Amino acid sequence: MSKTDTTESTAADEASGAALSTAPREDREDTAVGGPTLGFTGWLRWFWRQLTSMRIALLLLLLLSLGAVPGSLVPQTSADEMKVQDFKAAHPTLTPIYEKLQFFDVYGSVWFSAIYLLLFVSLIGCIVPRTWQFVGQLRGRPPGAPRHLDRLPAYTTWRTSAGPEEAREAALALLKKRRFRAHRVGDAVAAEKGYLREVGNLSFHIALIVMLVAFAWGVLFKSEGGKLITEGDGFSNTLTQYDDFKSGSWFGTDDLEPFSFKLDSFEGTYEKSGPQRGTPRTFEAAVTYTRGGADRKTVIRVNEPLKIGDSKVYLIAHGYAPVVTVRDGRGKAVFHGAVPLLPIDNNITSTGAIKVMDGYRDKNGKKEQLGFSALFVPTFAGAGQGTMFSQFPALDFPVLALTGYHGDLRVDSGLPQNVYQLDTSKMTQFKIDTGTGVAQRMRPGETMTLPDGAGSITFEKEIKEWASFQISQQSGNGLALAGALAAIAGLSGSLFIQRRRVWVRAVRGEDGTTVVEMAGLGRSESAKLPEELADLAVALTAQAPPAAETPRADPESVRDTTKSAPDTAAPDTTDAVRDTTKSAPDTTHPADAPAEDPAPSGEADK
Repeated sequence: MSKTDTTESTAADEASGAALSTAPREDREDTAVGGPTLGFTGWLRWFWRQLTSMRIALLLLLLLSLGAVPGSLVPQTSADEMKVQDFKAAHPTLTPIYEKLQFFDVYGSVWFSAIYLLLFVSLIGCIVPRTWQFVGQLRGRPPGAPRHLDRLPAYTTWRTSAGPEEAREAALALLKKRRFRAHRVGDAVAAEKGYLREVGNLSFHIALIVMLVAFAWGVLFKSEGGKLITEGDGFSNTLTQYDDFKSGSWFGTDDLEPFSFKLDSFEGTYEKSGPQRGTPRTFEAAVTYTRGGADRKTVIRVNEPLKIGDSKVYLIAHGYAPVVTVRDGRGKAVFHGAVPLLPIDNNITSTGAIKVMDGYRDKNGKKEQLGFSALFVPTFAGAGQGTMFSQFPALDFPVLALTGYHGDLRVDSGLPQNVYQLDTSKMTQFKIDTGTGVAQRMRPGETMTLPDGAGSITFEKEIKEWASFQISQQSGNGLALAGALAAIAGLSGSLFIQRRRVWVRAVRGEDGTTVVEMAGLGRSESAKLPEELADLAVALTAQAPPAAETPRADPESVRDTTKSAPDTAAPDTTDAVRDTTKSAPDTTHPADAPAEDPAPSGEADK
């Protein structure tokens, strides 16, 4: 070899060695800077695959569940704004943090809506391609039989005197009778059953979307308001009649159901003895409601609302409304009516305010306003028995304590004011006979005379009761219920229905008899597949009975063909299937495996 050839050979070896080098890319001189990138479309495709994967869907479901936790533990503005204000006052340190995290309006927060929408998109991205794939499977036919049926998990075989064509026709008729989708492919019959499993799976996912849509529909188009009604008073379902009212973003006042009702009476009973003394037994509000011009009477109980169209009227609270009469110094009645007072404990110790805004004049004829702070107990323990609190929720010994004021109630200041509280900043307290200004206790029928000829206030013998109602109007409840039922049915189908395939091959053996092979393959693990295959085999032997023993020239060849089946009359087919299943693990070679339908997009993930 010449020197030139040697040099060229050495250079070629060095180039080959450099190409095969395992050194880091930055240390190699032949490596170009940079590499392949996904690009914008590639990144979008990657993001979509991740979003529609099973792990992301489960993560979103977990986040949605965790997101609902603060909505259950922290007071929500949409449910009870007063509780939210009380929470803020009691927790000044946590309040700024919760406000930034939107914990007081969890279900309307940005982060909860984002999780909700991503889960919605994830489910749709999974369902659409799987649905089209499943439709294609329904339009197709079961795949043909693999070459080695004896390698499948469930398998049995026997010889029969019937011809191959006769055995295949019998197998085809039997499988169709058992509601298999079956057809002939070459020397075998292919059948499949259990498509409702995938139907159930798709139904479950679609039902989840239906429930998400129903939830969103209910939030956007819902309305909810409260109204306190005293016995004898009524309510009309218009916006101005509500004490408080909230609605969804897409709800209009014209969408309110046209109805009205009147509280005829309220009845509450309580346990009178034992460890549960004072526990409510019955709360019933007798009402007369009107819709479309017809009056109807009904009773509203706790957890038994009045249903009118899409609206429901719930009974949520009750209390007492003492009837009082206020007179000026000339004896003219300037106020008469029932005054609802709010309970502050389980025995309905109640507080409130009586406000006389118009019609009152002092002894000099000057216009003035009166106000009374009221404390009412339905069952008073008696003087000298400690603080004035009720001992029982029923009207056994009612007492009303009043503290009077005169001056300006500031109801015309333009600032919102609680009707159950008294603003005494511009008022002067009346001094009763003792001169201490302490509230005076009154029994039904008693009168408190105001000093300096300012008038009087009488606690009438009539004590009315009031009931607080929540009127909710929310569409989409029926859709949500249908989605929930469909989800349960679909999940049951996907869990308990097994999709499986059965093949029956009938060919002429070397000795002239027909060899019948039957095998089954489940799309999921199931102990019932061998039993079902055994039942099919027993039914098929009625049309293709086992042949009697015949002499054969090469018994070893027959054993290779029939595997575990002897050459005599076929034994109990059920046992044959079970024995074969135990001894033949699922070691199907890829080349011999049945042609599985391609998995729908996302099926491995969801």
